[in-house]
Amino acid sequence: MSRLFFFIREAFRALRRNGAPSMAAIVTTVVTVILLGVLIPIFQTTQAKSDEVRDSLEFRVAVYDDATDGEIAALGRELEAIPHVASVALITKAEALQELTDDLGKEKSDELLTQLNSNPLPANFQVKADDAANLDTVRAAVTPPGPDGKPQPISPIVQDVFDRQQESQKIEQVTSALKIVLTVITALLIVASLMLVGNTIRLSIYTRRREVEVMRLVGATRWFIRWPFMIEGVVVGFAGGLIAILILWLGKLTIVDPLSDSIGFLAAQNSTTLSFPALVAILFGAAVLVSAIGSGVTLRRFLKV
Repeated sequence: MSRLFFFIREAFRALRRNGAPSMAAIVTTVVTVILLGVLIPIFQTTQAKSDEVRDSLEFRVAVYDDATDGEIAALGRELEAIPHVASVALITKAEALQELTDDLGKEKSDELLTQLNSNPLPANFQVKADDAANLDTVRAAVTPPGPDGKPQPISPIVQDVFDRQQESQKIEQVTSALKIVLTVITALLIVASLMLVGNTIRLSIYTRRREVEVMRLVGATRWFIRWPFMIEGVVVGFAGGLIAILILWLGKLTIVDPLSDSIGFLAAQNSTTLSFPALVAILFGAAVLVSAIGSGVTLRRFLKV
């Protein structure tokens, strides 16, 4: 126990004596944790929104107006039996007209409806795939090739197959690319952060390399030399992580939470799988662990005397 107190005293003495490098390491840790604390929620929220957009992609199967209830029910069962179909919902003629009204807005829809004597929109089935990538496969199964090689609907009551989202393929491509880009950016930032913290710690130890060499020459063991530096790394990581978490917490209270009601993207971060307390705990633990391990690993080259 006395040796542990000795190591702790030596660590704090070194921190006081090497104020500038120690402060640089703390500042680097603060900046790194803040960057990760901002990017990780953005990545999670963007991924959640991307999945939400992809899940909303669908196509419609319109049926003829003279189709009977039995034929419509049979078509619904056929659509549900198609592989990769997640859901099938019947949209009546009245509901289809209401959708058009909602899309156009009240003013334009009233102007259009005054020129119509009846509802021209057909009843249709809303078909969603289990994944946006399977949407084209499901659509092709609704109109497979007939004996003449041309697409033929799976039921004679099918009038047309159409998309309400005309840009569905483009949306699917953009969201897939967005996931890849954000994953690469996050990985690069994490690697850059680790290298930045490691280089700052290496600079701090480099300024005291003579001290390490003297201790080795007088017979001190490697771990006897290493422990004060590792404790110093823990203190640096603790201080840097604590300051960064306080800044992130203040930013959440003063910026993110007040704007969540008016900005949907910010509100979505509250429903991500990784909550703010869990994110804070992970970042704080990582800051302490990386600083401690970085100190021990970086010191290794200076112990070869």
